[in-house]
Amino acid sequence: MIKKLLVATRNSGKVSEFSRMLSGLSFDVVGLHDLGIDLEVEETGSTFEENAVIKARAYAEASGELTLADDSGLVVDALNGEPGVLSARYGGEGLDDDGRVQLVLDKMEHLPGWERTARFVAVLALVGSDVPNGLVTSEGVVEGAICHERLGENGFGYDPVFWLVGLTKTTAQLSGEEKDAVSHRGAALRGLTETLEALV
Repeated sequence: MIKKLLVATRNSGKVSEFSRMLSGLSFDVVGLHDLGIDLEVEETGSTFEENAVIKARAYAEASGELTLADDSGLVVDALNGEPGVLSARYGGEGLDDDGRVQLVLDKMEHLPGWERTARFVAVLALVGSDVPNGLVTSEGVVEGAICHERLGENGFGYDPVFWLVGLTKTTAQLSGEEKDAVSHRGAALRGLTETLEALV
């Protein structure tokens, strides 16, 4: 029987990204919508890791399934680390992805290229009865910079303004496979490969 793996998110972009990255392992990857889970978990942590663990534990308990939660975001040096753990809620409830991207661009409008350094950070937490000690976490970081304008149509969130210096592209200009190879979530997931392989 194929084991279910719940990716604790309602973001369909994230669910499909994880499905793609886990395609080599025979998990049935599902999101919260697929299981009809409408529980809202408050992210009260002050770090990506704390929030990932809070979400993984709560949704594992609610679903009874092996659960993978990620907390990830954009850390911009010139903005003192903002949006950080508030990346998905930056600027308040009224803003969508486009609005949050615009807010970052507006705040950095007058900054030259060398002052636009940033990184994407992701922490994954895996919770389940068969997981060693019930919980494993992994962190991935990718360094880059914030562009002056949006470039590319792929990805989601801050991808259109996150410039990968070595590739001279934004993460929104990469194909799914290219993004997985360099992304913060890809790196964090590779750190869990051994644990996941043992659970299949």
